[in-house]
Amino acid sequence: MNGTIVFDPMLPWPVLAGVGALVLIAAGLALWRGLSGWGLRLLGGLVVLAALAQPAFQEEDREPLTDIVMLVEDKSASQQLDDRAAVTTQAADALEAQISARDNTEVRRVTVGDGEGDLGTQLMTALNTAMAEEPRARIAGVIALSDGRVHDMERAPDLPAPLHLLMTGHEDDWDRRLIVSNAPAFAILGESVTLTLRVEDSGAAPEARETPLLVSIDGAEPQEFIVALGRDIEIPLTLPHGGRNVLQFTVPEAEGELTDRNNTALIQINGVRDRLRVLLVSGEPHPGGRTWRNLLKSDSSVDLVHFTILRPPEKQDGVPVRELSLIAFPTRELFLEKIDDFDLIIFDRYKRRGILPAIYLDNVARYVEDGGAVLIASGPDFASADSLYRSPLSVVVPAAPTARVIDQGYSPKVTDLGERHPVTAGLGDPEHWGRWLRQIEVEPERGEVLMSGVDDKPLLVLDRVKEGRVALLASDHAWLWSRGFEGGGPQLELLRRLAHWMMKEPELEEETLYAEPTGQTMRIIRRSLDEAAGPVTVIGPDGTETVLELQEVSPGRFEAVFEGPEIGLYRLRDGDLESVIGLGPAAPKEFEQTIATGEVLEPLIASMRGGVMRLEDGLPRIRTVREGRPAAGRGWIGLTPRGAFETRDVTRVPLLPAWLVLLLASALIVGAWLREGRR
Repeated sequence: MNGTIVFDPMLPWPVLAGVGALVLIAAGLALWRGLSGWGLRLLGGLVVLAALAQPAFQEEDREPLTDIVMLVEDKSASQQLDDRAAVTTQAADALEAQISARDNTEVRRVTVGDGEGDLGTQLMTALNTAMAEEPRARIAGVIALSDGRVHDMERAPDLPAPLHLLMTGHEDDWDRRLIVSNAPAFAILGESVTLTLRVEDSGAAPEARETPLLVSIDGAEPQEFIVALGRDIEIPLTLPHGGRNVLQFTVPEAEGELTDRNNTALIQINGVRDRLRVLLVSGEPHPGGRTWRNLLKSDSSVDLVHFTILRPPEKQDGVPVRELSLIAFPTRELFLEKIDDFDLIIFDRYKRRGILPAIYLDNVARYVEDGGAVLIASGPDFASADSLYRSPLSVVVPAAPTARVIDQGYSPKVTDLGERHPVTAGLGDPEHWGRWLRQIEVEPERGEVLMSGVDDKPLLVLDRVKEGRVALLASDHAWLWSRGFEGGGPQLELLRRLAHWMMKEPELEEETLYAEPTGQTMRIIRRSLDEAAGPVTVIGPDGTETVLELQEVSPGRFEAVFEGPEIGLYRLRDGDLESVIGLGPAAPKEFEQTIATGEVLEPLIASMRGGVMRLEDGLPRIRTVREGRPAAGRGWIGLTPRGAFETRDVTRVPLLPAWLVLLLASALIVGAWLREGRR
């Protein structure tokens, strides 16, 4: 039971103060005039004031509530190192028994795991959630069992009681980690890119000055370097191919270190071309020539060299050569000395006229076989006796002309094979494409027919020639699409895909296997010209193999979704096709720093005068301390009793009943009148 005097005034306190002032003034005036009853008048006024304040004696029936101690167990990934998990569980069980044995005390166990994604240890978030479910007035203390590596300190709560950290780990722990401090998202092919790495030891590490570093690209055989410890290392690299390049850096595990999970870093860099160097060879001026030039010049990443024949040798107009404003084109430099500098050569309605000797065209064929790319946009010239097919280029041209030129309107169509080929798949609805008005009849000798024209005759033929690639377009009327004739068509997209396929863009390969990562999930994509794709084997960082069946989502495209169980390098295999993909960040947050420390939590602990202790020194004793006093000492930690209670019943008795107020006030007023009347 607990009793106290309470007031429930009938008038606001400022009004009562004004009435009190009037009573004092009246009593003072009576005293100044010498009235003998001024004291009784004053007492009467005070009785009325007291009655207006309505004092009462209030008695509460209280039931004491238990104190609550929050016991926070860190079970994040870094707590699984060495013996930390077992030590944490044993200490939590022992502390729960010890605290529960105290009078009027309860324990709330809070478990902290890894944050969603790669957020690390979210201890403050878990503590906030647990405290929101309990009355703050009952929390007598917070005890955290952790390695102290907390990653959400910005969410630290306002604590009502001391916080103590009982630290796992050992004083002689040490670890070595690999840090990637600078890695670009993309790099230009053929140019060196510099990555900055650092290998450093933390904790009670043994004396060492250098360590091996293994560098691997796309899962190939790694190269080994010897690098210094504790210093930034700059490694220059040149990407081997366009598209995604997966780089793996690994430091071998040293004897005695806590973990090798932070000894490997995965970096994914996209290889891009600085400039696309194109040589456009036009046989004669025609409407399509300007279209080719405009398309190529519209892309700022294209360096175009346009070689066109404006005055062929057979043209005799009587103008002396010395009076012509034209200059001789550097054909020798282009077709012999600098030809390997070009990424793509386009022959637009070109035929043999003696301007380019056979040795130049033979060099173009050699250029293709060595890895170059040639696109032939053929017109009537391709069906003539002067056709490029009847030159040294015939060894790389995939189809032979029949000498027939078909002059009639037709709508280009994508063949069944073209529906599955990445160059022509998904170009749009052919029903809405405009017509072309000319086609050169050709007979394919090799390669793949992706588009057809009149009577399903081959219109676009692609072929691989040793290391290089060739595309033959059996019409010179593709420019009608860019002019919007009868609605036009996807000429720009078709040209872009052709150019990137000929430059061996990985995602435009007919037979390819790759994956698109999103966090810990990868979408496995298999492109194939076959009607079905076999299963894909996924090899995890630990060597575990998982076989996945793929589903066809569009012609020639098969997909499956795989959830990676851990961060690291995954290998994909389907027959002879192999690919690698990295899941997760360069280094998981939980393993960036693994040595136990109290520095992260120290500011929050110090604010409530808590303590930091190592569990390897044994469990601390638990004491009771008053609020505001030091809550930790040598071998002990303190809890602050809160004295919380629940009120079960309230009894209130007025101190001045109405009859008593009336009696006292009347007696005092009458007494003052009688005294003054006798005088």
